[in-house]
Amino acid sequence: MFCHDLHCHSTASDGTLEPAQLVARARAAGVDVLALTDHDTLDGYAEAARAAAEGDMRLIPGVEISVTWNHLTLHVLGLNVDPQCQSLRQGLDGLLAFRDWRAEEIARKLERAGIGGALEGAARYRQGRILSRTHFAHYLVEQGRAPNVREVFRHYLVKGKPGYVAGQWCSLPTALAWILAAGGLPVIAHPARYRLTRSKLARLLGEFREAGGVGLEVVSGSHSRDDTLHMAALSREHRLLASAGSDYHGPHNPWVELGRLRALPAGCQPVWEAPAWPRAA
Repeated sequence: MFCHDLHCHSTASDGTLEPAQLVARARAAGVDVLALTDHDTLDGYAEAARAAAEGDMRLIPGVEISVTWNHLTLHVLGLNVDPQCQSLRQGLDGLLAFRDWRAEEIARKLERAGIGGALEGAARYRQGRILSRTHFAHYLVEQGRAPNVREVFRHYLVKGKPGYVAGQWCSLPTALAWILAAGGLPVIAHPARYRLTRSKLARLLGEFREAGGVGLEVVSGSHSRDDTLHMAALSREHRLLASAGSDYHGPHNPWVELGRLRALPAGCQPVWEAPAWPRAA
């Protein structure tokens, strides 16, 4: 049985492995089909594709798009997108411009909280185009502000904390329009992380399907067993395809590993069985 890991990140966004290194690690972990889904960018795909071509592991071009919905930030995966699609690329360019502004604003807020040099310090951890909150978190760990990245987020970078800056991302219909224009399959990433009430989650899934969404990430590196079972039931109820991805960012997060995934619960239709999914030659 093939191992599919359809959600991971490289240094093109906030991962700590270069795209070729990520592919090599996935291959060593027994992953047969890998989707590279960096945040709001496709910049890592070409390098990853060259590395994947040297073996028998299949690489799926993907992206994780930041979305504002109901005053919350959500993430939508675009799986099997055309990396050359101009409407998708232009949309992502707009999100990257916002990320640049947000990084400067985070640094200003941290400066006011007595933490200087954050913009330059975070930039030392960046290897790709994006300067993300994760890069700021690494800098704050370096400065002794917290023992690890997770604790930095809890104390500095979430709502109500000194370095928090609200996201102003694209709308849900806009993100799905970009993905569909690129021939991709839209999938809601790690839905249990949003801690939505049952009614709000039902509303989200309804609007998602209405806009052309087809999948739900049932198995995720951040989902508990109960989360997985709950999302499986929702995928069946709302007739959404089920996806699985580790959301791997690098070896600094030892609790998440490429390919280390629960099996999809019974009754789920895998996204890789969709008619639009690329078939092996």
